[in-house]
Amino acid sequence: MPYLPTSQEWLTQSSLLLQARPSSARITTKYTIAPPQAPKTTSSSAQPHSPAHSTIPPPARGILIVKTYDPISGACLKYRTNKAAEVGRLIASLGRLGTLMIGQAVQGEPSLDATMADPPPIEEATGTSTPVTEVVPVKEQKKDSGGDTKGGGGKKKKKGRK
Repeated sequence: MPYLPTSQEWLTQSSLLLQARPSSARITTKYTIAPPQAPKTTSSSAQPHSPAHSTIPPPARGILIVKTYDPISGACLKYRTNKAAEVGRLIASLGRLGTLMIGQAVQGEPSLDATMADPPPIEEATGTSTPVTEVVPVKEQKKDSGGDTKGGGGKKKKKGRK
């Protein structure tokens, strides 16, 4: 089975498959990390260190493969990624898909890309309310130190090191 092109497509198709067959469809994940490659050593006198080599990002070492499989229908949905942000998003969405696997409908849960709505207004109660007292700010008293009206601390003397 070929891999799906986007994670959103895998998420949509997997949720549809799990809603259709919650008892038989299963999700599997596989995360592999390639061992780090030993740096190639060359004589440092022959080639000086160039800044162009330091700007190239290292190749991705970790790969996440998620697969939704239904043995009854033979449907297999796969997605593969090595992007860290997408790995986190897919792992977070597995909880939502897990509720579909146990046969519960996901209600009241916003989609991953939805925005939050404003909360409903609070209704006023008919009972007694707590009295609100007025807060009066206290005026600051300034020390008059012989005509210095700038205020503030001014420069501090630095302590020497021993």
